[in-house]
Amino acid sequence: MAATNSNSENVQKPSFEKFQLFSSTAGSGFGVFDDPAQQAPSIPPPPCVEVLPSEVNPSVKHSVESVNLDGIALLKGRVNTQQVFGLSNSDLVPGKYEGGLKLWEGSLDLIKALSSDIKSELMSFNGKRVLELGCGHGLPGIFALLEGAAAVHFQDFNAEVLRCLTIPNLNANLSNKSHPLSSNLTNCDKTDVRFYAGDWSEVDKLLPYATTHVEDNQNAGYDFILMAETVYSINSLQNLYNLIKKCLRHPDGAVYFAAKKYYFGVGGGTRRFLSVVEKDGMMNSSLVAEITDGSSNVREVWRIKLK
Repeated sequence: MAATNSNSENVQKPSFEKFQLFSSTAGSGFGVFDDPAQQAPSIPPPPCVEVLPSEVNPSVKHSVESVNLDGIALLKGRVNTQQVFGLSNSDLVPGKYEGGLKLWEGSLDLIKALSSDIKSELMSFNGKRVLELGCGHGLPGIFALLEGAAAVHFQDFNAEVLRCLTIPNLNANLSNKSHPLSSNLTNCDKTDVRFYAGDWSEVDKLLPYATTHVEDNQNAGYDFILMAETVYSINSLQNLYNLIKKCLRHPDGAVYFAAKKYYFGVGGGTRRFLSVVEKDGMMNSSLVAEITDGSSNVREVWRIKLK
């Protein structure tokens, strides 16, 4: 994907690659989902597990570069997809890899929108529980942690992403501001920080604040659920929404998600996900930001809350 535009010549622009939904083994070069009517083969998802900070893979090289988002200084990690998964030139392999090693521009859109709402006193992470779904680099969750969240839990489809990228990236961002996670701790500066891998249809069984019934989430649940570029596949939208309902704190929790309006070839996008939300009738949605900078198709940030 293309980098987000900036008016400052001194700001380093994060690098993106175009979203290429294809397998490295596809000889034709056409996308796995180029034909919306053609379903990908059913592959059992990896097991749901909690990943501990001590499980960082030392054999995978992790480098960092700076990202400056309108004055918000963060670090983004970089690892080699070939080294971690044995894949090359692939952004997604259904059932095996869901693109978590790349930094998608929606993550940066989301942080900017969150920062704007904090400055406008429309929200605050201070003392709140936060869950980032499909975290990858985990930058939105890291931002919430640095803004004073009491608990930040990171979820990704792949445990390898958490071990090789998310945890090292978190440590890199905290190194100059606090103490990195040690091998024996799952908290940092009194913040409860945890990492969970697994499919959205099953990972709620591990998440500490998830419940089966929405009405039980008054004392449980997460105050904020953050997501970036998670609604690209139409086949996963219902599972994602079901997970949100099990995790969102009742009645004041909020979901902030950033994504493209449409993901051509895969059927997903913000509008398809919002149609799932609207059909259920339990939540209201509001547009927080729209980005039309010409670097990709229209991108949006939305907030959804329980009615």
